[in-house]
Amino acid sequence: MAAQNSQGIQTLLEAEKEAAKIVQQSRQYRLQRLKDARSEASREIDEYRQAKEAEFKSFEASHAGVTSNAQAAVDKETSIKLQAITDAYEANKDVVVKKLLDRVLLIKPELHRNLKRAGGAESQ
Repeated sequence: MAAQNSQGIQTLLEAEKEAAKIVQQSRQYRLQRLKDARSEASREIDEYRQAKEAEFKSFEASHAGVTSNAQAAVDKETSIKLQAITDAYEANKDVVVKKLLDRVLLIKPELHRNLKRAGGAESQ
């Protein structure tokens, strides 16, 4: 009976070793599949990024002319407005300086209206 128990135990130990080997192999297989999936995902991301960058560059190239045309139009409009402001300055500067000098130099001394009331109330 002891030999039979020993043989049964030995069979169980062998089965346990076999099961451990199978578990280890499945773990390795799972890790390998995970690494493969990561590398595949990384490759797909790189391909997608390259495709989107190419799409963006083509979009940018097709709209680059529009941007330079718009910039030229804005520059032209700005120079026209700046010229109009300069012309208005040149035309009106003498008049403005004369008005400023008249206001500063031609002073009519008179009492403030509140001071007149206060002075009138005191004399009564």
